[in-house]
Amino acid sequence: MSRLLEKPSIAMSLKSSSSSSPSSGSQLSSSAAVVGNATSLGASASETAASQSQTELSADHRAVVTSLGKNQNGHTIFDEVFISLISGSAAGALAKTTIAPLDRTKINFQISKNVPYSFKAALNFLRNTYEKEGILALWRGNSATMARIVPYAAIQFTAHEQWRKILQVDKDGSDTKGRRFIAGSLAGITSQSLTYPLDLARARMAVTDKYTGYKTLRQVFVKIWVEEGPRTLYRGYFATVLGVIPYAGVSFFTYGTLKREYYEVTGNAKPNTLVTLAFGAVAGAAGQTSSYPLDIVRRRMQTMGVNKGANNQYRTIYSTLKKIYKEEGIKNGFYKGLSMNWIKGPIAVGISFSAYDLIKELLRELFHLKRGRYDA
Repeated sequence: MSRLLEKPSIAMSLKSSSSSSPSSGSQLSSSAAVVGNATSLGASASETAASQSQTELSADHRAVVTSLGKNQNGHTIFDEVFISLISGSAAGALAKTTIAPLDRTKINFQISKNVPYSFKAALNFLRNTYEKEGILALWRGNSATMARIVPYAAIQFTAHEQWRKILQVDKDGSDTKGRRFIAGSLAGITSQSLTYPLDLARARMAVTDKYTGYKTLRQVFVKIWVEEGPRTLYRGYFATVLGVIPYAGVSFFTYGTLKREYYEVTGNAKPNTLVTLAFGAVAGAAGQTSSYPLDIVRRRMQTMGVNKGANNQYRTIYSTLKKIYKEEGIKNGFYKGLSMNWIKGPIAVGISFSAYDLIKELLRELFHLKRGRYDA
């Protein structure tokens, strides 16, 4: 009972104490108000600081993104890729159209083991084609060439620019010869892999006439698909890739090295058109010579379906190499028509590299003027 009576007394004492000292209660409430105000002020200050820091971070982020998205000329990554695609496609189309008659002549000698090659025989082929089918027949298959070379050259030059950045070729003035070669080879593999069926179609149209062969590019794909199967569209692909590794690698390496040496001697980083034509011609001759035997192999494999003398004997790289070596030898087999390639190759590669550099610089100036007009 004593314990039960103790609790009300405690409660009464608390109540009396609270009622007897109203001033202390008011002091407590005022203190609580001060503390609340201080807390709210601190919270608002921290929120302000947080918002300021967030604004600074977002501004820094935008600055970083902008700096990453633009190069030293003020062009965005999209601008650079677009410029490379347009320049490459135009350069490739111009180069291949210029040497199309020589290219058709070379392919016809490449696939025929019974017709020996000579410069006189090549001229006779051009003359006979002109007399029988007309001047436009010299450019037969050029539509397939354009359908292939426009995306091929666009992809190749654009891929080369990107591979150079990825591999950090000649970064900060360093001389990375090995990476320069690898970047060119990878660019060639990239473009060849994406456009190979068009290359095969171009070869088929080049070795047939318009009366007994394929009349249109569409007919090439339809007949191959129906009569030989879809796998035929990639016949000779691995031989082509093995050939494009030294061809593209040596071509880009030689051209880049010559431009670098020219800069070190003259101090001019932008040689004129005649100089770049000469550099491109040297690069083309070196690239064509290094990969020519594999070019013979791929042409034999690509045209097996229309070459009467092939008899399905060029199905693999090894069997093709063995047959050419056994029946035709090294000089008359693997390097047949090389002299024609030494004429057309330097012309084509010289025009291609020189036109690419020229068109790229013109487009960069146009983009710069356009961007400056919008910024103003």
